Amino acid sequence: MSELKDTQNEHDDRQIAIDRVGVKALKFPLVVKDKGGDEQRTVATVALAVDLPHHYKGTHMSRFVEVLNAHGNCLSVHDMAGLPGALLERLDAQRAHVEFLFPFFKSKPAPVTGNEGMMDYEVKFEIEAEKGGATDFIVTVMVPVATLCPCSKAISDYGAHNQRGVVTYSVRFKDPVWIEDLIARVESCASCELYSLLKRPDEKAVTERAYDNPVFVEDLVRNIALASNADEQLRWYRVEAENFESIHNHNAYAVIEMDLVKEE
Repeated sequence: MSELKDTQNEHDDRQIAIDRVGVKALKFPLVVKDKGGDEQRTVATVALAVDLPHHYKGTHMSRFVEVLNAHGNCLSVHDMAGLPGALLERLDAQRAHVEFLFPFFKSKPAPVTGNEGMMDYEVKFEIEAEKGGATDFIVTVMVPVATLCPCSKAISDYGAHNQRGVVTYSVRFKDPVWIEDLIARVESCASCELYSLLKRPDEKAVTERAYDNPVFVEDLVRNIALASNADEQLRWYRVEAENFESIHNHNAYAVIEMDLVKEE
């Protein structure tokens, strides 16, 4: 068969480099070890990208998929950490970026009856590498929580409005961190954590716990920031809380980002 034309390698004269080019919305099996030592099999939505110098017309999209599939029919976290380096070599790039977004499941007992129910959390791993440079690894957990409004409690003769919210908590770390520990940190800072299975005694306990622990979104991100500042394993964090307001036609949100690496 005659050699086919390689259009991607043609010269581009617009003198504009591309920061990231690649593929996204790929589905791929993933195995994650939980804190108890068990392996949890899940499915990740994957994005793979590299930089593209100004003089190349395009990248070779099939090579991203080849690199991913070179690890077999299931990827581990260890395999994932090596993907940016493999992309740098395979596509002759200077920078590579990979993202894996996946559901993480955790069995959680109800607060009074102890009935077990499965909770799912969104987790994202982002890994970036430069040729001849360091590798950057960010872990993000998206944790649903309940918040009760301190203002509503203070001004109302009875009751107080409450709502579900979601906290997006991202960290860079010195030593590996457990997904479960990040989730637990967020849940402990809310008015109350959420459960998938509640009987009436549990519902009473959850409602009363939230009432006894009112927090604004400002309180929520500050609580998580305090706990993060005291964690010697962390190098950096970003925490965003968003409340899906129950009596307003808008959401409330707050963000704190902090670099914990001290200058020598």
